[in-house]
Formats: sequence, structure tokens, C-alpha cells
Amino acid sequence: MMAKITKGSAFAGAVKYIFDPRKQTELLAAEGVRLKDVESVARSFEAQRQLNTRVTRPVGHISLDFSAQDREQLDNAKMVAIAREYMERMGIRETQFIIGRHHDREHPHIHLLYNHVDNNGCTISDRHDRVRSTKICRELTEKHGLYISGGKENVKRNRLREPDATKYRIYDALVRHVPQSASWEELQKRLRSEGIELGFKTKGSTSQVEGVRFTMNNLSFNGSKVDRQSSYAKIDYALRQNNRAEQQSLPPVQQPQHRPEHHESTMVGNSIGSLFDIPILPNGIDPEEEAFRHQMQRKKK
Repeated sequence: MMAKITKGSAFAGAVKYIFDPRKQTELLAAEGVRLKDVESVARSFEAQRQLNTRVTRPVGHISLDFSAQDREQLDNAKMVAIAREYMERMGIRETQFIIGRHHDREHPHIHLLYNHVDNNGCTISDRHDRVRSTKICRELTEKHGLYISGGKENVKRNRLREPDATKYRIYDALVRHVPQSASWEELQKRLRSEGIELGFKTKGSTSQVEGVRFTMNNLSFNGSKVDRQSSYAKIDYALRQNNRAEQQSLPPVQQPQHRPEHHESTMVGNSIGSLFDIPILPNGIDPEEEAFRHQMQRKKK
């Protein structure tokens, strides 16, 4: 299980994405919003954000992605239970939210959309949210017995899109060439033969190297973004070890095995239909919508 966190300033786009008919959306849970149509959902979120106009990015959008290996054990009820536990641990409480499940990919995944302005007009903190989320996802994965991938080697390269496709080509090249190189110059030549340029990042105006960067197909990645084992310090250590082994006529060291940071995604759809088919209606005055808006105004006062 992994979470992808995004934030925004307007709810309309996020709501329409979640209920995009091409995603074959199922609405699994909702709280504090009107469900008449897509626009009423967005207007409900926008009405509550007015309780605290100091919050410039009230849109909280989190995609919870699970491995395709977990498809059989993850019915809708269990996914909602996991999502609610995730929300509670992340401090997402007493606020509007919707949870929609998409069926446009092979792996199970749900989208959580919530309001950073809670029901009382207070702000739901996003401080260190990605660090906290990573820890919580790992704990929930272990708690619920979900699948833990064995490594980047299991990712199906032919199904990756950019920029991930290029990033994995760089990763694969590093796996091949770092163990066979005894210096940065040798590694640079090997990578260049595959169309990958290597560059260094220095500290300020000094010549002290503090990072490495790889460029391919007009896309650039810091070493640590390619993989945790591809930082400047770790590659430099491996090259020095290879050089020492070469001088002693010993076989070069291999980079240690590790767990991946990337979650495989595919474009394989299925035939599961939507249980919540909401039309996008034209703008107009809706008495119920007006009543909801006035209720939010009274709450604000």
C-alpha cells in the first residue's frame, strides 16, 4: 500500500477527476457533502472552505494504491476500513470527504478527497504529511497482511509511462554498470553508451561534490530519486570498493538489495461498472443548494 498526496486550491477539478466516467468510479463513502451531482459535491466543499479563507490550499487529494496481488482480499468494505484508519492516523477528522474507487487499472486503488478546513472552520494540519503517510502506509500494510513487493525488478517496464519509463531505464543501466566500474570516469563512459549523461552537483560556489544527476531523453533525475542506492555517496562508495577489489584481483562488489519506492501501475481495465453515475449538470439555482450554502454561512458567523 502506498499513498500519493496532492493539494490544490479549487475542488471542482478534483471532484470531476474522481467521478470521471472513464474511471468507472464507485462511490464508497461520503460525509458532509451533497450528492445530487458532481457540481453539488464541489459546491459543498467550496462552501465549507469559506469558514476559513486563510487556508489557500484547502483541497486534500490522496490516492491509496494497493498491489494487484491484494485484489482478491480487498473488497470495498475493507478498502473503506483501511482508508478510515489511514485518515484517523493522519489526523483527518471532523471534515468533509468522499472516497471513490477507480476500476481503470489492474491494481486496486481508491481516491480520498477531503477539506483541509474542518467542520468548525479549523485547519487540518499537513505538516510533514508525506513522512507521516509513508510510515502509516507501511504499518497498515503489515497490519492487514497486504503484499510487499520484492523489488524494482518486479515492475513491468513495458507498462510504465514517462517519466517513470526513463527513470527505470537509468536504474537498470546503473544496476548493470556500477558493479563493473572502478571509477566515475569509467561509469560515465558506460552510461553514455546508453544515452545517459552523468553530472555532479557541487556545494555552493565550491568544488565539493554533494550530489549526482542523470539525464536521458531530456529528463533529469537526482541519483536518490532514481533509487535510494543511487545517491552520490553510495555510488562513490561502490566505485571505490570496486577499484580496491580490482587492484587486489578480487571480483567487484555488488550493490545491496533493497525494497522499492515505486509502486507498479498498469493500464489494464475491467468491466466493473459504476454504481454512482453522476451527470455534470449546467449551472442553475437549486433551492437545496441555496439552503446548504446558507447553513454554511450561519456556521461561519
